Amino acid sequence: QLVESGGGSVQTGGSLTLSCVASGVSDSNNCMAWFRQAPGKEREAVASIYRGGGSTYYADSVKGRFTISLDNPANTVYLQLNSLNPEDTAMYYCGAGFVLPNRCVGGSFLPAWWGEGTQVTVS
Repeated sequence: QLVESGGGSVQTGGSLTLSCVASGVSDSNNCMAWFRQAPGKEREAVASIYRGGGSTYYADSVKGRFTISLDNPANTVYLQLNSLNPEDTAMYYCGAGFVLPNRCVGGSFLPAWWGEGTQVTVS
């Protein structure tokens, strides 16, 4: 089970920190990631992190603004969102899975487990 939290409504230029706690799947996943889906658009990968070495991936649209991090003992992945703009408005989903490292941080990771999402609205 993956449970996201931390979403909300902010103004342009604001910041948020999203959290995702993994329970029951932590022993069988080595890759955690954040995705987002805006109304009328497909779900897209935002960032991912490989638990074994900490390697990361970021979508071009969020590079330099978002930071993914991991607390392994707490089985929690975070996404720090800075310099938010209205185009970042979406439902943000946490995902986890067990894949090879290059699959995790190559931009093509497809999670085996998904959270239910947390809404981020930027105005």
